[in-house]
Amino acid sequence: MNRFSDKVVLVTGAASGIGLAAARRFLDEGARVVMLDIDEDYLKKSAAELPQDRVLVHVGDTAKKETASAAVKAAVDRFGGLHVLINNAGVATEGDIMKTSEEDFDHVMSVNVAGYFHMAKAAMPELVKTRGSIVMTSSVSGLGGDWEMFAYNTSKGAVSNMVRAMSMDAAKDGVRVNAVNPSFTVSRLTEDMLAKPELVAEFKKRMPLGAPEDPEGVAAAMAFLASEDARLITGVNLPVDNGLSASNGQPHQ
Repeated sequence: MNRFSDKVVLVTGAASGIGLAAARRFLDEGARVVMLDIDEDYLKKSAAELPQDRVLVHVGDTAKKETASAAVKAAVDRFGGLHVLINNAGVATEGDIMKTSEEDFDHVMSVNVAGYFHMAKAAMPELVKTRGSIVMTSSVSGLGGDWEMFAYNTSKGAVSNMVRAMSMDAAKDGVRVNAVNPSFTVSRLTEDMLAKPELVAEFKKRMPLGAPEDPEGVAAAMAFLASEDARLITGVNLPVDNGLSASNGQPHQ
């Protein structure tokens, strides 16, 4: 498929995991891609293997609004516009409300919520020009709760409703806003989980299609939502979770 020929896509959290898979997917479909991440070394290493004439590396912290405006400007200056924003950068911390420090809570919210706000607000004027779209990485943790993940759950719940509210307001300008809601996915963020065979086994019990998820599968769903194929879809939180959310929570018999 070549659904994104002559399109410009900005991906945050692009150095690894779902973000890197998304960058590769959009490049495979003909796009020019701005890869944004806070980890300069890892980002440059990941981008070095990609077609340099269609890739722009941009280093920055999405929790800072100046990063958002600079990244959008870089996309326009280099490639002439912006058609798709993939809001994907994210962090997590474990603990219930009593174990979660104010510093950790503020950090998670600054990246996972304020960062998405800054990026979307900076991108929106350009997306209005192109009648483009935004795809955000929420989580199954934005649709239901986890034990001992208070800050992360709070942030992803905010993202899931941010998508709904933003989609309603942006529709008048022809901009669509959706989210993917993955579960346990291979990434740098889940390295400690992947190293625990007993935990992986528990996920496999709950996910009918198996665990963990591959980031390329999540990226494929992102590309669909961003494409003209999804022109009638906006305000959706799409579970990309290997069937996890199909369960009502009762144990396997």
